[in-house]
Amino acid sequence: MAATGTSTARLSEITYYPVKGCAGVTLTEATLTSTGLPDDRTYAIADEKGELRWQWGDPRMALISPESRDGEVTLHAPGRDPVRAADPDVHAWLTEFLGVPSTLVRPPAGNAHRLHVVSRASLDALNRRLAARGAAPLPMNRFRPNLVVDGWDDPHTEDRAARLAVAGAELAFTEDTIRCAITMVDQRTGRRVGPEPLRTLADYRRGEAGGIAFGAYFQVRRAGRIALGDEVTVSSGTSPEVATAPEAPEAAGP
Repeated sequence: MAATGTSTARLSEITYYPVKGCAGVTLTEATLTSTGLPDDRTYAIADEKGELRWQWGDPRMALISPESRDGEVTLHAPGRDPVRAADPDVHAWLTEFLGVPSTLVRPPAGNAHRLHVVSRASLDALNRRLAARGAAPLPMNRFRPNLVVDGWDDPHTEDRAARLAVAGAELAFTEDTIRCAITMVDQRTGRRVGPEPLRTLADYRRGEAGGIAFGAYFQVRRAGRIALGDEVTVSSGTSPEVATAPEAPEAAGP
């Protein structure tokens, strides 16, 4: 079984991303279906060759805030009038805001049908390591999770759990989340700010294949309604696949 400690774990954040690579929309409750959160990553932004843009290449994507209402997505951005995703002018709107030719597209479902889960304990452990080397703590939005679990004593319980039960829904582990340069984009300012967190994560979160893991992906095995505050339990576990070094000592401070 995965170690969970004695604390009761609760669901503390629910976020979906109507446009892949853009800002998320937070919820207080949601219905999980076999394809995950409704409207999650329904759209993406492509370049002139049809390849999908990503935040490290175009960090201003973080400043685009989609709003989804009654099945219709509207894009908001600083200094710009809102535009509907269905509006023919949306491509020109994106091109002008990002400064490069851009088109709003509907990508293949692919990996969109999964949930990205990160625990508060994992982020707290990372921030202690950052503090020990004199770096500022990072907010959870650097990792763009769908679900955040608060209350586990042990960091990285999410990537040691074969099954998670949240209210009436059940999630099944699929794989660790391998991190990329997007984690070095400040989601508030839309600017590249590295080298953290990858520099510090590389010290203790390298997987067997060499990637840097933080968080985990899950599929919905039993659909159900979830809400903030719901208890999250590990119904079965597996051995961790990521070697985690001993935690750094607490940083000295006032």
